Amino acid sequence: MSENISESNSINISKILKTSRKIVIKIGSNTLAKADGTQNTEFMQSFARQCKSLIDMGKQVVVVSSGAQVSGVSTLKEWARKKDVHFRQALCAIGQVELMTQWRKAFAEQDLHIGQLLFTKEDFENDHRSLNIRNTLFTLADEGAVPIINENDSVSTDEFAIGDNDNLSALTAILWSADLLILFSDIDGIYTDNPKTNPDAKLIETVTDIPALRAGITIGNTNAFGTGGIETKIQAAEKTTSYGIPLLLANGSQENILDNLVNGKANGTIFLA
Repeated sequence: MSENISESNSINISKILKTSRKIVIKIGSNTLAKADGTQNTEFMQSFARQCKSLIDMGKQVVVVSSGAQVSGVSTLKEWARKKDVHFRQALCAIGQVELMTQWRKAFAEQDLHIGQLLFTKEDFENDHRSLNIRNTLFTLADEGAVPIINENDSVSTDEFAIGDNDNLSALTAILWSADLLILFSDIDGIYTDNPKTNPDAKLIETVTDIPALRAGITIGNTNAFGTGGIETKIQAAEKTTSYGIPLLLANGSQENILDNLVNGKANGTIFLA
């Protein structure tokens, strides 16, 4: 294990994963994008295999997947530099089809079906819609399918947008009564400072006091492909832990990260109520 990996904390994370039956896993755009900004289908295939391992253990998995815009750029490279909101939303419309096509292929290799759900903020604010979402999630998971969720970026505006999939995944976890929310990002967890620019930054392994965490760390800006950053991950943790749902932040770019977390061979930051 590296110097940032605490064996006791990784064992604790492993125990939480093994005792959690209903798990929501959010995958960020940076995890789904290669260095050139195109879709990382190899990751998707590996991730689907690891999800199948969890399902074989008797668990249910809901995936919140970013990447519509990344997939759109992979499909229509000439639109990559267009910043107009209508082009961006059109790019997401094209990209969402490609994203789901690749997820369908990846999970089909594991003999698993997927189901797509696209949400806006209004869906969680309307009791009737929320009940329908909850019932659909329960039905898909109970029948052995894997729901794959994203924000409906092609129709969302600032007024109606959740804005990032960290908070979307937290809302989903609460609505589905999940036992655990996992956020896969491009860093190992929450650090005292940005580990990419400060070699002295320390990994914070367990968080039980979020206000104290905010006071003790430096929160940087969002990254290249994603819409969220550390701030949105903390917001997500505030939501889930208030309902007694732990949140785990880990590095999705590490090979076999889900398997390794289950087996106590990888670490991250775990937020506990």
